[in-house]
Amino acid sequence: MANENLESKRWLLAGAGVVIMLILGTVYAWSVFVKPIAAAQGWEVKVVARVFMLIIGTIGISAAFGGILVDKKGPKFVAILGAILYGIGVLLGGVALHTGSFMLLLFGYGVIGGMGNGFAYVVPIATLIRLFPDKRAMITGLAVMGFGFGAFFIGKIIPGLINNVGVANSFLILGTVYLIFNLLASMTLKNPPAGWLPKGFKPAATTVSAADSFSWAEAKKTRQWYMLWCMLFLNVTAGMGLLSKLSPMAQEVIKLAQGIDDPAKLAVLGGGVLAMASIFNGLGRLFWAAVSDKIGRKGTYMTMFMSQAILYVLLPQVTSVLIFTIIACYLLACLGGGFAVMPAFTADSFGPTYIGKVYGFLLTAWGAAGVVGGFVFAEFNKQQSLYTAAGCLILGFIIALMYSRPKNVSEYK
Repeated sequence: MANENLESKRWLLAGAGVVIMLILGTVYAWSVFVKPIAAAQGWEVKVVARVFMLIIGTIGISAAFGGILVDKKGPKFVAILGAILYGIGVLLGGVALHTGSFMLLLFGYGVIGGMGNGFAYVVPIATLIRLFPDKRAMITGLAVMGFGFGAFFIGKIIPGLINNVGVANSFLILGTVYLIFNLLASMTLKNPPAGWLPKGFKPAATTVSAADSFSWAEAKKTRQWYMLWCMLFLNVTAGMGLLSKLSPMAQEVIKLAQGIDDPAKLAVLGGGVLAMASIFNGLGRLFWAAVSDKIGRKGTYMTMFMSQAILYVLLPQVTSVLIFTIIACYLLACLGGGFAVMPAFTADSFGPTYIGKVYGFLLTAWGAAGVVGGFVFAEFNKQQSLYTAAGCLILGFIIALMYSRPKNVSEYK
C-alpha cells in the first residue's frame, strides 16, 4: 500500500475491521440461546449459562496472545487464524447440540471458539490505532461499536431461526456465515509503515508518542497498567454479568408486568429487550469515545462508574418494562463505552508502538470479568447480583479518581 494512498485507503480497512468486530460480537447474544438449549437438551439454565463464562474467559486470555502475534506476524495472519478458529468453534457447538454433548459444547464453542474470538478481537484495534493516530478514540469506538451491534442482529434473528430450524442447526448455519465473512474481511488488513503519520498531524503533548512508547516489559512495571486493568475488569464484571442474564431478567419483568406465561412469546420479547440494549452497547461505544475526547479518558470512566452504580442499586425495584429497558440500554452503553475508551486510554498512557501486546495483555481483565460477572449473576439471586455489581463500580470510581499517566518511560527500562 503506497504511503500517499494510505490516508484514503485506511477508511476501507476501518470498514473491514468493523465487519470483523460485528461477527465477533455475536458472542454477546448468548442469553438468547440459554433457554432454548436448556429446553432442547434437558440441562439446567444455570449450567448452560456457564458456557458464556468459559468463552468470555477464553477470549480474554487469547486476546493477550493475539496481541503478541499481531505485533510479530502482522494483522492479516492473526485475523485469519482467529476467523478460522471462531467459525470452527461455532460449528462444533452445533455438532455438540446435535449429539447432546455438553463437554463438546464447552470445548468446541467455549474454548476453540473463544480462542478464535480473542485472537481476532485485538487485531482491528491494534491496526486502527496505528492507522488513525489523529482519531484514536473515535476509530476504536467505531471498531468496538461493531462488536456491540453483533448481539443486536443475533438477538433479532435467532429466536425466529431457532423456531424454524432448531437450536443445533442454528449454530451450524451461523458458524458457516461467520467463517466466510470473517475470512473475507481479515484478508484486507495491513499495518501502516513504521513512523507513518497522517499529513499535517502532530501528536498531542498529553499523549505518549510512538518514539517514547512503553514496551510490554516497561508497561508492566508501572502501577498505571494495573490500575487500567482493574478499571476494565470492574466495568466489565458488572456489564458482562448483566448481559449474561439480560434476556431471562427481562422475561421475568415482562411476565410480572404483562401476565404473559407463554415461554416462546417471552423468549421473543426478552430477545427484543436484549436486541434493543445491544444497539446501545454499540452506540455507547461511539458516544463515550466522543465524550472522552471532550472530558478526557479518566473523567469518562469516572462518570460511567458512578452513574452505573446508582442504576444497579435501583434496578431490583424496577417493575416497569419500559424503565427496565431504558436502564438496560444505558448500562450496556457503559459496558460498550468502557471497551471503546480503554484502547485510547492505554495508547495515551503507553504509546502506540507496542499497543498490540500492551493492550492485549490488558484484555485479560475482560476474560477474568466474564468469569466473575457470569458467576455472580448465575449463582447469586437478582438483588445480590445487582448490588455486587454496584459495589464493583464504586471501587472502579475510586481507582479512576486516583489515576495519573506515567511520565517517563526511561524510569521503567
